[in-house]
Amino acid sequence: MVERLVPDELWELFERVVPEAPVRPQGGGRRRHGDREVLAAIVFVATSGCTWRQLPATSFGPSGATAHRRFSEWTKARVWAKLHRLVLDELGSRSELDWSRCAIDSVNMRALKGDLTGPNPVDRGKFGSKIHLITERTGLPLSVGISGANLHDSQALIPLVKGIPPIRSRRGPRRRKPDKLHGDKGYDYNHLRRWLRGRGITHRIARKGIEPSQRLGRYRWTIERTMSWLAGCRRLHRRYERKADHFLAFASIACTLMCYRRLTAPLTPRHSRS
Repeated sequence: MVERLVPDELWELFERVVPEAPVRPQGGGRRRHGDREVLAAIVFVATSGCTWRQLPATSFGPSGATAHRRFSEWTKARVWAKLHRLVLDELGSRSELDWSRCAIDSVNMRALKGDLTGPNPVDRGKFGSKIHLITERTGLPLSVGISGANLHDSQALIPLVKGIPPIRSRRGPRRRKPDKLHGDKGYDYNHLRRWLRGRGITHRIARKGIEPSQRLGRYRWTIERTMSWLAGCRRLHRRYERKADHFLAFASIACTLMCYRRLTAPLTPRHSRS
């Protein structure tokens, strides 16, 4: 179970970002569970959607309380964001990232409680949170953020673009800006267009009352597919976490797993380097 959820390649990457285990000066105490077993337990919770109490300790070793405590420690240390960036670096060094056209969008998630929640614009009686994404041309997530469901999509564009990390390229310096950015009518504001032009990014944002909603489907369908891929992380079907950084951590884990699958997938003729 552990080797299936955390393959050797993923574990080697995780070892580069996980902080060292604390040392007890006085010695003694129980033996600390291995980081790989705990990581497998966290991935199981993220993908299966089970609660920490439902975690089958016999399959992994650590209990749900231990896995949750280690999850909180690693979240505070920004391990998940570092791991996502490391996987993106590996993809970039292999020329597996297409920066020619990126897309931005968001998806609503039902929330029971916690920080960064708000009334759903469609149904004000239900609270929820939003996951905001920027993906490259093939749909791999480059930047992820969360907010309350009542935050307008336009307010997330600038933080998301700034949140794209400098990613390695096969040739040349690191890169963090797309050539073009596609968005729906929720981002149709002149100040956003000016801001993107100032950063050298060509905007492709649908205009209200002028362009039909289907106009950008030729390029934006990839981010819609990525939103459906988030459903593979069942912990994101509904937000149960009180703390916003824990919810963001699960979103980062889902994005990392998407990128890791591309990293380990066999090369297609389009990606062939011969």
